[in-house]
Amino acid sequence: MTSAAPTGQRCDDVPRDRRLPVPDTTTEDLWAAVRAERAALAGDLADVPAAEWARPSLCGRWSVEDVVAHLSSAASAGRVRWLTSIVGARFDADVHNDRRLAEHRGATPAGTLERFRSLVTSTTAPSGHTAAWLGEVVVHAQDVRRPLGLPGEPPVPVVTEVARFYAARDFAVSSRTAAAGLRLEATDGPFTAGEGPLVTGTTLALTMAMAGREVFCDELTGAGSPVLRARCPRS
Repeated sequence: MTSAAPTGQRCDDVPRDRRLPVPDTTTEDLWAAVRAERAALAGDLADVPAAEWARPSLCGRWSVEDVVAHLSSAASAGRVRWLTSIVGARFDADVHNDRRLAEHRGATPAGTLERFRSLVTSTTAPSGHTAAWLGEVVVHAQDVRRPLGLPGEPPVPVVTEVARFYAARDFAVSSRTAAAGLRLEATDGPFTAGEGPLVTGTTLALTMAMAGREVFCDELTGAGSPVLRARCPRS
């Protein structure tokens, strides 16, 4: 889960559906988007040299390979398994994550990718908050694409679903808290939220900033953008 990111971060055969309806999106629509985004990320990573998998990601102390292993972990842990793991770690998120990463990291980056690819179609999750699990893939995909210089981005309607969820509540990340007292307006889609000093940018940049990724604040403008940047945790 993104909420269980490491300390310091309040961290290819499936077609990409660019017609996900907004706002009348069903749970199956969301899972279809999850599958498409996982498949797209797996495809993007297919030709990345093994040495590049050790590159730091945007998610705290995790490497690119750690993030991919985490996505595999999230796609294979139902409620009982997740609770058993976190309780067994005495609610220490770092211990919980380290154990799960070790379980899902392959002997080589290729093995880690193969494990992730095998879970592309999984609908296993610790809870029924499907928009949160879509956010898990959207955010973590950018956590690895940006450092690797990979250009892929999810369709705006897909990110809009995540942005709406993030603006409405703190769940896997403290996104609602980050956006509190600000007016967020996307420049490339219908997403808007809140009242206060204005923050504008692409739906993806707003979403990543709400998830605490400070680098995306460089793409935001408006009187409220320094406030949102200041709320991003420092690694």
